[in-house]
Amino acid sequence: MLKEFIKKMTEWALEKEEEAAKNCEIPMEQIEKQLQILKEKRDELKQKCEEQLKELDSLIERVEKIKNIEKLKCEKK
Repeated sequence: MLKEFIKKMTEWALEKEEEAAKNCEIPMEQIEKQLQILKEKRDELKQKCEEQLKELDSLIERVEKIKNIEKLKCEKK
């Protein structure tokens, strides 16, 4: 619920900034700073996601190994 509220507030703020930009009311430095912050956040999230995907891949490999061991053992019995 809070996440949805923040998303709506962000959308509202961006709409207002877009209107202001149409009237040349936003300094370019401010826009560049916002872009830099967003790109840094994106890169941060991308790194975290990649790390978590590596961990999941490792877990999948281990469970696949366990499955193969179990399968081989059960087929012999």
